[in-house]
Amino acid sequence: MTETQVSGEQSGGQRAADAWTVMERFYAAEAAYVAAGGFGKASYESVAALLDPEVVLHQAPGLPFTGSGVWRGHEGMERFLAVFSEVWESMEFLEQEHWGDANTVIVRNRVRFRARATGKDVDTLILQLITVRDGRMLECRPFYWDPQGVAEACGPADM
Repeated sequence: MTETQVSGEQSGGQRAADAWTVMERFYAAEAAYVAAGGFGKASYESVAALLDPEVVLHQAPGLPFTGSGVWRGHEGMERFLAVFSEVWESMEFLEQEHWGDANTVIVRNRVRFRARATGKDVDTLILQLITVRDGRMLECRPFYWDPQGVAEACGPADM
């Protein structure tokens, strides 16, 4: 893969956004949604605008916010972000590296989360494989470097 670049044309002569540009916008919208309190407290519109109607998120099982592991469509992503924002008070992207092209990007995120239940911070790495279609996220597969540390920050499993 090559370093990200803008390629392709959309109707009206506008350049299509590359996968990294789409994800930069998504990360900003996601962090704002979580910081505003998530479901019922924040507007989901800015997040939904960056998601393909057939979006699929594949989360690793076993974390407090992953549920069944597969979240589909705008409604599924909204349900995921509702659970995610109940667990996390904040998320801060500390470092990001990316490799990809117009339709696919691999992102290495160093993220600091703060858990709502415990107030604990966890600084961790997440590697994501993402595909986009027509300027919107179509599929995302995140891989957590320290899932145990993430789970422990959230509190006991029986909470």
